[in-house]
Amino acid sequence: MKGLPEDRAVRFAQYIIDTGATVRDTAKKFDISKSTVHKDITERLEQVNHGLYLQVRAVLTKNKEERHIRGGLATKLKYARQGHREQNV
Repeated sequence: MKGLPEDRAVRFAQYIIDTGATVRDTAKKFDISKSTVHKDITERLEQVNHGLYLQVRAVLTKNKEERHIRGGLATKLKYARQGHREQNV
């Protein structure tokens, strides 16, 4: 994704606020690295649009608090799929 980093930061922030997406989800959506997304929304966005920065920080904080739940669900699904494969063998 080309363009000014400040414009990217605003686009990433809007996407995160609108969808509740994680940094990883946002990076996949825009086909860009997690590091770039994180830097744009935590450093550049604060300088460009402080109000938007505060909104996106709230979403990121919520995502951080819930990450252990998402990780547990991912592990549960992984082992459920493995068990399903073993039964079909």
